[in-house]
Amino acid sequence: MTELRTTRLRLRAFRLGDVAAVHAYAGDPEVVRFMEWGPNRPADTEVFVAESVNPPEGVHPFAVERDGELIGAVELRTTSPGHRRGEFGYVLARHAWGRGYATEAAAAVLAHAFDLGLHRVAATCDPANVGSRRVLEKIGMRYEGHLHDYLHIRGEWRDRLLFAAIRPRET
Repeated sequence: MTELRTTRLRLRAFRLGDVAAVHAYAGDPEVVRFMEWGPNRPADTEVFVAESVNPPEGVHPFAVERDGELIGAVELRTTSPGHRRGEFGYVLARHAWGRGYATEAAAAVLAHAFDLGLHRVAATCDPANVGSRRVLEKIGMRYEGHLHDYLHIRGEWRDRLLFAAIRPRET
């Protein structure tokens, strides 16, 4: 597993010992308010971490650390190897919001996706999640559309905004 570093963050492989730190944010209803999963029960978090320790082919989960503290996660997935397409998502603990960490981590994973040979990388966010939309725009992803009733989350249909980036062409 590749480790990525930014100015302030370390993106590393998950370890089984990460369960408590992951559950601290994954069980927080405010953190997962716009997610299609959660809030996690302890067993949900244990399954997530175990699957992240041994991910399937084409899935690249990263634990996000700041000064040795696990503060979130970013996951990159290859969705079509033949068409070199992927998608990614991210989540941060509430105490890490508003400091630019999501932007740093997302930019690092987007660059890594292109290093892996992906041509197109997409991400979605809830229309009400203004912070996530700003992250996607800051890292150079372009708004491509509004996906109506895209996900059924906790008993209600939710829209998503679609963003994507294309690998820069080499000159």
